[in-house]
Amino acid sequence: MAENNQGTDTPVTINVPDRPGLEGLEKKLSERWANEKTYAFNRETTREEVYSIDTPPPTASGSLHVGHMFSYTQTDVIARYQRMRGKNVFYPLGWDDNGLPTERRVQNYYGVLCDPAIPYDSEFVAPEKPAKNQRDWPRISRQNFIELCETLATEDEKVFEQLFTTLGLSVDWSHTYRTIDAHSRKVSQLAFLNDLKNGDAYMAEAPTMWDVTFRTAVAQAELEDKEREGAYHRISFHRPNGEKVWIETTRPELLPSCVALVAHPDDERYQELFGTTVTSPLFGVSVEVKAHPLAQPDKGAGIAMVCTFGDTTDVTWWRELQLPTRALIGRDGRFSRDTPEWITDEQGRANYERMAGATVFTAQKTVVEMLVEAQEMDGEPRKITHPVKFYEKGDKPLEIVASRQWYIRNGGRDVSRREELLERGRAMTWYPSFMRSRYENWVEGLNGDWLISRQRFFGVPFPIWYTLDEDGEPNYDEPIIPDEQMLPVDPAAEPAPGFTEDQRGVPGGFVADPDVLDTWATSSLTPQIATGWAVDEQLHQVTFPMDLRPQGHDIIRTWLFSTVVRSHSLENSVPWANTALSGWILDPDRKKMSKSKGNVVVPNEVLEKYGSDAVRYWAASARLGADTAYDEGQMKIGRRLAIKLLNASKFVLGLGATQDSVLTTAEQTSVLTNALDRSLLAKLAQVVEEATLAFEKYEYARALQLCETFFWSFTDDFVELIKDRAYGSRGEEEQASVLAALATTLDALLRLFAPFLPFATDEVWSWWRSGSVHRASWPTSEGYKAVLENADVQVLPTVGLALGGLRKAKSEAQVKQRTEVATATISASQEVLEQVKAGVEDLKAAGNVRELQFVVADVELAVSKVKLLTEETEA
Repeated sequence: MAENNQGTDTPVTINVPDRPGLEGLEKKLSERWANEKTYAFNRETTREEVYSIDTPPPTASGSLHVGHMFSYTQTDVIARYQRMRGKNVFYPLGWDDNGLPTERRVQNYYGVLCDPAIPYDSEFVAPEKPAKNQRDWPRISRQNFIELCETLATEDEKVFEQLFTTLGLSVDWSHTYRTIDAHSRKVSQLAFLNDLKNGDAYMAEAPTMWDVTFRTAVAQAELEDKEREGAYHRISFHRPNGEKVWIETTRPELLPSCVALVAHPDDERYQELFGTTVTSPLFGVSVEVKAHPLAQPDKGAGIAMVCTFGDTTDVTWWRELQLPTRALIGRDGRFSRDTPEWITDEQGRANYERMAGATVFTAQKTVVEMLVEAQEMDGEPRKITHPVKFYEKGDKPLEIVASRQWYIRNGGRDVSRREELLERGRAMTWYPSFMRSRYENWVEGLNGDWLISRQRFFGVPFPIWYTLDEDGEPNYDEPIIPDEQMLPVDPAAEPAPGFTEDQRGVPGGFVADPDVLDTWATSSLTPQIATGWAVDEQLHQVTFPMDLRPQGHDIIRTWLFSTVVRSHSLENSVPWANTALSGWILDPDRKKMSKSKGNVVVPNEVLEKYGSDAVRYWAASARLGADTAYDEGQMKIGRRLAIKLLNASKFVLGLGATQDSVLTTAEQTSVLTNALDRSLLAKLAQVVEEATLAFEKYEYARALQLCETFFWSFTDDFVELIKDRAYGSRGEEEQASVLAALATTLDALLRLFAPFLPFATDEVWSWWRSGSVHRASWPTSEGYKAVLENADVQVLPTVGLALGGLRKAKSEAQVKQRTEVATATISASQEVLEQVKAGVEDLKAAGNVRELQFVVADVELAVSKVKLLTEETEA
């Protein structure tokens, strides 16, 4: 790749505005960067030259919040640093417009409902506004609904792009994607077919976590425990001899689905029951008493009712004890309307008819009433609070239903694959490092493969059809697979290969797989989507495996892990070398900001109030992995810093510093004749070295702190000390020395601050240089380190401390700082006094001092006996 030297030439004249300010910089510079393609990725490159970022695609259907500014700024700081280090930065941005959030937003925005049974209407026009009552919303075809989803998602994405542009993200906007666009659908479908071919994807009928509101299956990674009130019901089963066996359950409505009782093998109370049978109350079904180590002797009665299926423990017992399946709750969340065949007792069948077709809530109430009537329940229910599993986006407890679903192998049932995925985690570098344990804990705790099918309308459809036998039943064992050239394909709208549309749904014809891929099944492929896997091999070779995955720590178990799973199966590789985990944004009460809590902050208002550089300063001040409070006070500090950078730069350039004064070679360093100037550059060299080291460790917050501390020392101490000398009062040689120090420091500071304050730094750069600071190289001390061997880095801070003492004396005397000092005494150790003497002429000029006395003493530097020449003393 040809070297890009943009940003290193000097303009014909220095052009500093009379009154520099931050207002308007975002619009002016964003347009300039876009026109000049400042952040464009160069495809003519090698893998070694590239720094490739797997940028998180934000959910475009969600509202903007301050968390977007926080985490995306942190990524951008890293991208800008790598670009200045000479890397060809591949920094694409995608939009996650695939899945349930977009589907729900479209329903509510337009006031429509999707019905796959309705044919496509090419003339359909969405309502101008939704009807007040949902029953009045029109039902439209799946294809019409998808078109509305794409239309609204595109509009939402424009708002996000405007925010990110204003924030100064150095994204290459020519490399964008949408997780529902044709390219992403093709990659997602092709990846699924590859996994299916290689045995990494499979279909199975099995117990599935089910959300009855959204009517869709839910994966383990999408579960959330919520504390809910419940009650233990003490219920009697019956032994053949009439003896009662009491169990306690929070779900009495599942009695007709009971398949066994289970107790711990070491529980002496029930050991004599193991291998015997008991009969269920109300329904008269005989079930066996089993032993299993998961039973908890101290929970309830110590013996549990196993039903298909009440919770995930039931699933484990069902699988490991090889119990029968007696599932009754359907996908609609209601009990079967047909009395099950295993209930043969006449009274039992009559009892079931009383609850047939009922919701879970109503069925529980009915069963409890029947238990009381039959005197099969002991006492009143004992109220408790216990964790119940919910879909993370749902508001009703999940049920477990038996259904046919698609899965991807993720190590949940395969020890060897689990270890391979753990090893992939160890092959990556984690920032911060302790986050790796969260990944490992998740992988080690998996209890099943990854369920990837969803019963929704909007998403990437499974590229699968099934033939129908003479009875119209699908042949799931031999799915119809499309050729790669057909992808992306929508089986619900396109006939299966070798068939015509009129054969859809008829015996001897075909039927489409009705489901769509879980949105994570596509989002897990962002490295493949962004880098052109299977589509643009040249791009893929120079960008994959990627260098960085930045993301929130709360989705390690979902997005990060699922991406590792897919890259492992598809490319036998880690997806990236490094992962950087951002923390949460907390409100002032240290609570996580979320829309549901109503404590989010709208970013546009903050950007308008403080400016982008100020907001970026706040975000970049937070370490990776650290939860950070929303703090406008930090933004005010950042704004003050950006304004000071403009004003200090104007002053330095006004003194006569130019690009020609910047030290770039060893031969130029002979101009540095002053010890104070050499001390400044010695400290600058330290800052450059330490900031570089911090950035290499992804400790950008540490780098910002180093740069900021040095900057304030430069402006408050050095610039104040050298004003007189810079104006030429001590001759051309001394003036040349200070101008070299000023120009070299300003040049380095603009580069150091560029990743954090891109607008202020590039504005200043344009005053005295051409091009952009963001295409300039990261600073080094190569041009002046030869002169630093004899430099004392403590001279500047020591002289600055002495100047502070003189200022304090004047403040306490309530006189102006320019008041002349007749004499003053500085007491300190011999070493410290020598440091003061090295800059004494600048100190006297800055403090307006006629004479200084030096006293060697075993004390911290102290300024005393300050005699001021006021109008009264002169009189």
